[in-house]
Amino acid sequence: MIFNHISLGTNDVENASIFYDAVLSTLGISRSHTIDQVAVSYGEQFEFWVGLPSEGNGSSGNGTHVAFNAPSQEAVDTFYRVALQQGASCEGKPALRPEYGASYYAAYVRDLDGNKIEAVFT
Repeated sequence: MIFNHISLGTNDVENASIFYDAVLSTLGISRSHTIDQVAVSYGEQFEFWVGLPSEGNGSSGNGTHVAFNAPSQEAVDTFYRVALQQGASCEGKPALRPEYGASYYAAYVRDLDGNKIEAVFT
């Protein structure tokens, strides 16, 4: 395994945790840790964190995005629908993306802080 964890910044941990609790549950991923008013994490051995940056305000990385594995195309569709319901903006509707592989099915959204996240099924 190459990574230990990935962290994205947020300006509002409470809203981010509500968003990610709902959106990641569509992929079978649940919250694993909470540091009150500071950060939350998801997953087990490899973790995805969302929290207040120690350097100040959270900001989205230009060109940065995080892709989560989905168990099915239907899960990608649900991820996308729930993300939009939770206030995300569309960055790419669920679809096959043959430029990445014949069976690469994905959807892209921007979370409440502008971070680009993806659900992918291959």
